[in-house]
Amino acid sequence: MKRIPHLLIMVGICSLVYGTPVSAISEAYKENIFNTGQLKATDSVLKVKAGDPAPQFSLKSISGETISLSQFNGKKNVVISFVPAAWTPVCSDQWPGYNLVKDVFEQNQAILLGISVDNIPTLYAWTNQMGNLWFPILSDFWPHGAVADSFGVLRSDGTAERAIIMIDKTGIIRYIHVSDINRRPELEELLQELAKLNS
Repeated sequence: MKRIPHLLIMVGICSLVYGTPVSAISEAYKENIFNTGQLKATDSVLKVKAGDPAPQFSLKSISGETISLSQFNGKKNVVISFVPAAWTPVCSDQWPGYNLVKDVFEQNQAILLGISVDNIPTLYAWTNQMGNLWFPILSDFWPHGAVADSFGVLRSDGTAERAIIMIDKTGIIRYIHVSDINRRPELEELLQELAKLNS
């Protein structure tokens, strides 16, 4: 992955320009963002680990398409980004930040799937405020949080953890990171782990 250092420099430059890490997209609609206050860092117990087959799922996207994990078998590595809730500060900055590294996903034959337990209308309205996100946004609303629960990242309040799960082309989990819900996962770490998927 020769281009990763250049992308890390770009991420750093964006941080300086915006004055906050990676992006400040939520500035454009900050009056609509709900302040959750400080939350318990993590509130779940993982049900899977690296080396396990990933739980299979099919979820509706905000485009109306049904996306199944199995459709990427043998074709693409899959990175799942679980976020707790729409219209909250950290989530509203996290997903737009992935627009900076779309080409790294493509180089590593990977697709990013954004998953939240919010319903489709809520996710549609929220992500439209962010601008164009290049990856599918999926609703784990009903049965409520079933996919998050199958991985062990459903919190006791019914929201998902802030978690990144990487699955290789054979359907095996290669990496799991559950972040402090109050902080966005480090983009640099995601890039480093992404580069290992094809090794």
